[in-house]
Amino acid sequence: MLRALAPYLAYAYLTFVKWTTRLRVVGAEHPQQMRRQGRHYILAFWHNRQVFFTTTHRHQGFSVMVSMSRDGGVIAKVMSLSGIHASRGSSSRGGAAGVREMAAVIERGGDLAISPDGPKGPVYEVKPGVLFLAQKLSIPIIPITNALSRKIVFKRSWDQFQVPLPFGRAVLGYGEPIWVREGDDMEEAARRVKAGMDRNTQEAERAVA
Repeated sequence: MLRALAPYLAYAYLTFVKWTTRLRVVGAEHPQQMRRQGRHYILAFWHNRQVFFTTTHRHQGFSVMVSMSRDGGVIAKVMSLSGIHASRGSSSRGGAAGVREMAAVIERGGDLAISPDGPKGPVYEVKPGVLFLAQKLSIPIIPITNALSRKIVFKRSWDQFQVPLPFGRAVLGYGEPIWVREGDDMEEAARRVKAGMDRNTQEAERAVA
């Protein structure tokens, strides 16, 4: 029963966080420009900052890759309540099916959001999946991050996972689009994406300080 109730409790808590957090958005011109041009894109965020996005990106047509584990089922339900589609799969279980489903999202007119270092790390390492999707679908990767003035950090987790607390300040930051073209070296592309994501996160942390 507790597992069944958990998604609803989490959604209610995050709604309270949303109502009580002073939010500043930086770099919104990057996804806005893509939309004006009629282009789709992939939002790339580090795994440890994913929770706050369920408050900032509700009902915006995004699809997020979610693990096929039991915990992933709880997360997928929270996503559903938030109006965010969950594509079930990971690098270890159901990955190919998840990639096919996310490619279908683009065909239906949606946009994607992926944590390149999820679901098990190594932390802050860009895995090939997001690069493959960006290259094959000919869409850019836009780094996205958040920085929170009040949060719980689970220091024993592999990525020091963050959960926002109410009554704080937050910065939502978008970075410049990064393209992965046909013929690009994937290791070099991974370095470019990581550098963009790290720079975006550092700037957001400075802005919320």
